[in-house]
Amino acid sequence: MIKISFQERKEENRGCVEFQIVSLTNKIRRLTSHLELHKKDYLSKRGLRKILGKRQRLLYYLSKKNIVRYKELLNQLNIRELKTSSF
Repeated sequence: MIKISFQERKEENRGCVEFQIVSLTNKIRRLTSHLELHKKDYLSKRGLRKILGKRQRLLYYLSKKNIVRYKELLNQLNIRELKTSSF
C-alpha cells in the first residue's frame, strides 16, 4: 500500500482528488495481484477496467487543474503519465 502525507488525515481529505487517486491505485494493485492468481475471474477484470477508467479521468482532471501536483503524484505512485488525451 502507498502511504502519502495527505492520507494521514483521512476524515478531512476524502474528497481530495489526490486521495481518490491513491485509493483507486491501491485497489488496482490489489485487484491485479488477485487476477494473477485467478485468471478467469471475469467480474474482477470488469471491475478493474472500471476503476482504471475512473482513475484515468481523475488524473486527466488533475493534469488540467494543477500540473505540478499531477507530476508529484505520478512520481509518488510510480505510475506512467497519460499519453492520449481523448477527452
